[in-house]
Amino acid sequence: MTEQQNIEYKQSWHDDYLKWVCGFANAQGGVIYIGKDDNGNVVNVADYKKLMDEIPNKIKNLMGITIEVNLNEEEGKHFIEIVIVPYSVPISLRGRYYYRSGSTKQELTGASLNEFLLKKSGKTWDDVIEPRASFEDINEKTVASFLQASENAGRLPENKRLSIPELFEKLRLTENGQLKRAAIILFGKEPAKFYPNTFVKIGRFGKDDADIRFQETEEGNLIVLLQSVLTQLNHKFLTRPIEFEGMHRIEKGEYPVPAIREMLLNALVHRNYMGAPIQIRVYDDKINIWNEGSLPDGLTLEALKRSHSSRPRNPIIADVSFKGGYIDAWGRGTIKILDTCKLADLPEPEMKEQDGGFIITLFKDNLTHEILLKQGLNERQVKSVMFVKEKGKITNSEYQSLNKTSDRTALRDLEELTEKGILIKEGEKKGTSYRLRFGG
Repeated sequence: MTEQQNIEYKQSWHDDYLKWVCGFANAQGGVIYIGKDDNGNVVNVADYKKLMDEIPNKIKNLMGITIEVNLNEEEGKHFIEIVIVPYSVPISLRGRYYYRSGSTKQELTGASLNEFLLKKSGKTWDDVIEPRASFEDINEKTVASFLQASENAGRLPENKRLSIPELFEKLRLTENGQLKRAAIILFGKEPAKFYPNTFVKIGRFGKDDADIRFQETEEGNLIVLLQSVLTQLNHKFLTRPIEFEGMHRIEKGEYPVPAIREMLLNALVHRNYMGAPIQIRVYDDKINIWNEGSLPDGLTLEALKRSHSSRPRNPIIADVSFKGGYIDAWGRGTIKILDTCKLADLPEPEMKEQDGGFIITLFKDNLTHEILLKQGLNERQVKSVMFVKEKGKITNSEYQSLNKTSDRTALRDLEELTEKGILIKEGEKKGTSYRLRFGG
């Protein structure tokens, strides 16, 4: 048996493992075995009697929690089992907070620590009152735009006669007449006055991240950013302008409008607003959006490709965005991105956790007949790439049949396509086939 997410094996005890205890207590709980190797084999603990007294006392004195410590024996070898239950209150070790995430332990600092402490207190970041703000800081034009959008979506009936304070109370954006952080993010005149990193950075890159050609910054509340960022992308960054008014139209051979809009919405709604700004990178063959904030516990990257439960980092912001018709349904944003790219005959988008955040990348279809000919491919090769785009792969015999050519010519053409990075060779001998290297 090997280590799992909530199990840790240690051959001997060191006080540094108190951090693991703290991390388990702040997460989902777990078990630490002292006297086992990484594969779970017992290696014996010589000073087990001393440790049976020291470990629980140190944990109680330094963290104020009680844990279960058991002495076990297997084939004459002793090992200690430390069982840690999850705590609903934040647990610190010498004033520092640790958290077990996946199979790693991390110290929580800065924005991550603030978010963790709020969560343990039953609050989310967007649900906290902003004492520095008043209704003078609210952009009435944005509110009017939201009301029109919500009416079009039919999700917030009987709201036009409400005053802004009444509307905000209905949307849970105030508490005892005071504005919450969510109100500033959604409708503020200058959100950056309260939270400096609310802006969006857009960069146009060449072959790699070192080759930045130009960049722009967009500021404003969420609803303003949703339109201004899309307009800026269209005006200056995208190779072929696309119409953002027709949000449901699918563009062939270019990035689908609904996918880009949904990517931006996901980033704006689910980002950590005390962290780094949203970053959009546009390349010759792809575009990606990164926002700070990892996936919620229990939600995997694979789950994003199917229907999944919605656990937004900022539930009030998400709820208001839904009522305004900006979000179609909770938990379906990533599915919509995947589906629209598939309909546009584009490669499957790439989603991953990176640098303390979440990044999603769309790849452009550079495999059109015209572009491939410009790259020096012959008509046989172009015809075969179109075949792979439709069928998913091609074999040598299929290449011969498609182009009425010899085995030797087919092999030479396919090897050239592989060398150019258009196709990837898979399998051996009679099982050999070739598929596309999208995004390559």
